Amino acid sequence: MATLVTGVAGFIGSAVAQALARPGEPVIGIDCLVPYYRLDLKEARLARLERPGFFLARTDFADMAALDEAVAAAEGRLGPVTRIVHLGAQPGVRWSIEHPHDYARSNLVGHLNLLELARRLQVPMVYASSSSVYGGNDKLPFAVEDRVDRPISLYAATKKADELLSESYAHLYRIPLTGLRFFTVYGPWGRPDMAVWQFTESCLQGRMVRIFNQGRMRRDFTYVDDIVAGVLACLQRPPEDDGLEKPGGSLSPHSIYNIGNNRSEALMHLVELVEQACGRPLLREYAPMQPGDVKDTFADISAIAQDHGFAPRTRLDEGIPRFVDWFRSWARP
Repeated sequence: MATLVTGVAGFIGSAVAQALARPGEPVIGIDCLVPYYRLDLKEARLARLERPGFFLARTDFADMAALDEAVAAAEGRLGPVTRIVHLGAQPGVRWSIEHPHDYARSNLVGHLNLLELARRLQVPMVYASSSSVYGGNDKLPFAVEDRVDRPISLYAATKKADELLSESYAHLYRIPLTGLRFFTVYGPWGRPDMAVWQFTESCLQGRMVRIFNQGRMRRDFTYVDDIVAGVLACLQRPPEDDGLEKPGGSLSPHSIYNIGNNRSEALMHLVELVEQACGRPLLREYAPMQPGDVKDTFADISAIAQDHGFAPRTRLDEGIPRFVDWFRSWARP
């Protein structure tokens, strides 16, 4: 019996696969290594996963025939897929403004393909949504019951569409599905397009970094280990088909949760922590708000805490030094 993890060369996907593999569970990884950011980082994440019981398929899950072929080959090696963690996607709010078709293919067609696979295999699936679905919501903290029908970026629109597609499949085919709205995930092996990486790299190299909205923003920064713990908890307990209302409002076996640190931190506090960990000042250039960006995020995690005992353990002032220590090691020639 194996767990299928999409986006396994990605930040969260590789961390989840690593955690699953520790007790010796067979893991089937799917990733086509899109060069949205540096491929050497993705290859290094994959190298950490190489072991007996791990099968990698360098396959585009937006291609249904290729996905079916890859899963069949993997099952022949590791046994049947019994659950799916679908974390693969085209990320990035700003990239979506100039490259909309990348998001339609990966986030819409790809998500539909994974739902079809889950339907055919009759297995539960945990999938990645995003805090971006809340758009410009000015009610804080964001709760899963809040309206999310006014996305301000195409990326957010595709993630909301994924939730709607999942609701349809849960209703029609009674497949247990869990959507997780991630809030600004950071930590070792993170993404180069995210603020924590960019601030750290710029600080250590003495380069100027642009800070948008003159730094007047807040984010619910969530350490990757806490995210992994939440994903695994949801994977262990899929929603029941009991006719009761689930978080997110579904009467089908489909739950939606926020998964964050439950703290909204000022962006300039992040800057201060990066400077302290790096031991030098960050050169800053202030700029207006970017299109598609939001001013504040703050996760209400009461639903996932109640249903799965989720409790984030890592404060930002603990997580940033850990990231900087890792980055110094990673960036060293």
